[in-house]
Amino acid sequence: MSFSQEIKNEIGSIELRARHCLIARLAGIYLMCGAVREGRDKSLITFQTDNVKVALICFTLLKKTCKIGISVCVRAAVHCKGRQLKLHKYIVQVQGSEVQQVKSMLKLNEANPVSCRLLEKECCKRAFLGGVFMSSGSIADPDRAYHFEIVCRNSEIANFLIEFLSSFGINAKSVPRRNNHVVYIKDGDQISYLLGFMEASKAYLDMENARVTKEMRNEINRKVNFEAANIGKTVRSAMRQVEDIEFIRDNGGFSLLNSSLREMAEVRLEYPEASLKDLGTHLEPPVGKSGVNHRLRKLEEIAAEMRQSIQ
Repeated sequence: MSFSQEIKNEIGSIELRARHCLIARLAGIYLMCGAVREGRDKSLITFQTDNVKVALICFTLLKKTCKIGISVCVRAAVHCKGRQLKLHKYIVQVQGSEVQQVKSMLKLNEANPVSCRLLEKECCKRAFLGGVFMSSGSIADPDRAYHFEIVCRNSEIANFLIEFLSSFGINAKSVPRRNNHVVYIKDGDQISYLLGFMEASKAYLDMENARVTKEMRNEINRKVNFEAANIGKTVRSAMRQVEDIEFIRDNGGFSLLNSSLREMAEVRLEYPEASLKDLGTHLEPPVGKSGVNHRLRKLEEIAAEMRQSIQ
């Protein structure tokens, strides 16, 4: 089971007691997969989804809030040469005089995609967002990436959701995808906050554990890379110093060095892989890291002057 499906199952198992929360949850589902069809003979409200649990939740919400007659039908999946091309579609349908009752309850005649009056309470906002996510949302496995998205039917719904999310500090963006608009979030902190906001407690803890593990792994990798870079830099520097000292020696330059520089040159040749700190312990008397660095720089300058004079 995917991480997204686990979250949807957890949200779907939350028992909503207040009627206003039930209506808000139903409004979230309607926003993503509901439609009103007006005809001469009859009017219909349909909720169409490929998730059987969303269909069952929608059916239950309508029964609890309206106590009306509801029909459910299944549109079979399309197969071709043994391969399933489309998923089953589950359609929850309200028709006849009861359509107006549902429209009035969800306040579908108002200008906005969802009436602000349905989302006045914090608990209703939680219920609404849970309905939206169950119907059309997904979250990537946090072990791989931080990505939250909701697939919307049009830009109007996408813009509404972006504004809704921004009301509690979530910076969501949208992008067209095929015939839809996708609202997405890539910030791990904000995705964790949304999981907590929708009361998906287990998913929230799983997300946080994955984030801690990933951050620890990244920190270890940073330290290893840093150490490897330092080692590489030290080795390259030591090879360059040995090369300079060998050039001075092979061109009779040792006789021109004072005692401290000659000792430094001989110690570096004897311990080509030692760090500056370790080199200092082999000098008599011992010299600190800065003193060793100063002498090696002086040898580097002497080698450069000798190369220039030879040319």
